Amino acid sequence: MKHPLALAVLTATWLTAPALAQTAPPPAISVTGEATVSVAPDQAQIDGGVTSEAKTAREASEANNAAMGKVLQALKGAGIDEKDYQTSRLSLQPQFAANYKPSDRASGIISFRASNRVTVKVRDVGKVASIIDVLVGAGANEIGGINFTVTQASKHLDEARDKAIADARRKAEIYAKAAGVTLGDPISISEEGAPTPVFRSKMAAPMAVGAQVAPGEETLSVMVGVSWAIKAKE
Repeated sequence: MKHPLALAVLTATWLTAPALAQTAPPPAISVTGEATVSVAPDQAQIDGGVTSEAKTAREASEANNAAMGKVLQALKGAGIDEKDYQTSRLSLQPQFAANYKPSDRASGIISFRASNRVTVKVRDVGKVASIIDVLVGAGANEIGGINFTVTQASKHLDEARDKAIADARRKAEIYAKAAGVTLGDPISISEEGAPTPVFRSKMAAPMAVGAQVAPGEETLSVMVGVSWAIKAKE
C-alpha cells in the first residue's frame, strides 16, 4: 500500500504537469531594432558671464556686480525675455601667491576673483551669433559654450520608432530564412531604455564680435526589442 504522503506528491505532480506545459513560451525569434533620425535644432542655450579681480573681496564683488548688471541690461535690450536667462553660478574666491604657505593662507592672498555666470535660452537658433555679440559687447569675458537642442524631440522620435520596427523585422526575416522557418506575428515589443536625443555642446565659443556659429543637426535614436513567432515552413 502506498504511503499517503507519496500518493499526494504523485497526484500534485500529475496535476501540475499540464499547467507547466501550457506556460512554456512558443517558438520565437527575438531581435533588437535600431534607428536614428537627424533633426535641425530649434533652440539653444548659451553659457556666459563676467569674471572680475580686485585687491579686496568687496572691490571684486562690486566690480563684478556692476559688470554683470550691464550684461543683463544688454540682454533685455536685445529682446530676450527675462524668463529666458538666469544666473547659473556665483563665486568669490581668494587668489594666492605662487609661493604661499598653506599654514599662512591669510598672508598669501594677493587678490580676490568674483565670477557671475548666466545661462541664456535662445528660442531662435538663427539669433545665437547675435546674442553672443551682445554678451561680449556688454562686457562678458567668459563664454562657456553653446548647447543646441530639439524641443519637439518626441514627435521626431516617432519616425525613428517606425524605422526601428522595420529594422527588427528585417533582422528577424534573415534569421528565419537561415533557420528554415516562417516568421509569424510579433509576440512582444519593448522600447529598450529611454529614447536618446544626442545633443552636441559647442564649447569655447569665440570671444569676439561677429562670432560664426553653425547649429548643424542633432541625432535622435531609438532601440526596440521585438519577439516574433515562428513556425515550420509548410
